[in-house]
Amino acid sequence: MKQIQDAYIVAATRTPIGRSGRGYFRNTRPDELLVHALKAALAQTPSLDPHAIEDVIAGCAIPEGPQGLNVARIAAVLAGLPTGVGGITVNRFCASGLSAVQMAADRIRVGEADVMIAAGTESMSMVPMSGNSPSLSPAMFANDENVGIAYGMGLTAEKVAQQWKVTREAQDRSHPWACARDGSIWKRARSRSASARSASTRGRGPTRPWRDWPSSRQCLQRAAR
Repeated sequence: MKQIQDAYIVAATRTPIGRSGRGYFRNTRPDELLVHALKAALAQTPSLDPHAIEDVIAGCAIPEGPQGLNVARIAAVLAGLPTGVGGITVNRFCASGLSAVQMAADRIRVGEADVMIAAGTESMSMVPMSGNSPSLSPAMFANDENVGIAYGMGLTAEKVAQQWKVTREAQDRSHPWACARDGSIWKRARSRSASARSASTRGRGPTRPWRDWPSSRQCLQRAAR
């Protein structure tokens, strides 16, 4: 790929998080959460002409139900972006949002766009793991090397740990370092999340963005178990 210009992130935000099935956002549609995130990010760049946005790329691991069809385009319209702004939904399971960022950056770097929006949305409360009606081709089970596509990331993690000899003890030793080595990391994350606070329209009302987050002390306690 020949790069003709650099790509920069000029605004970033995220919605608060909650527990699957019983958190504050269990009854909030994922497209509504994406709309809120888009509006919050655009509010950080008031001088940007929305007509300059080429495309909205949104990652979604299970694009069906309330997060189905082309949820990126749906959210762009509901967020009030001009009708000329396109939308595309991409799926690479857990890396869907990351792939959206990569694709948006590439579009800018090769000169196909000057302004892009990369995002992601998912509700594991409204759309269960693997979707509401998963149906894999029987041919996927014909070869052992293909079977892994039918199973979740938990089993994948176990296989990775086994192959590369990553022990539970090694993971526990690294977890406090990553999770709680600096309390200021949590404070900054909470402050940034607060900029995109949301309220559930059919849940239990407004929520603090860190309500469901473990504290640094809890991380250390869990790692010591």
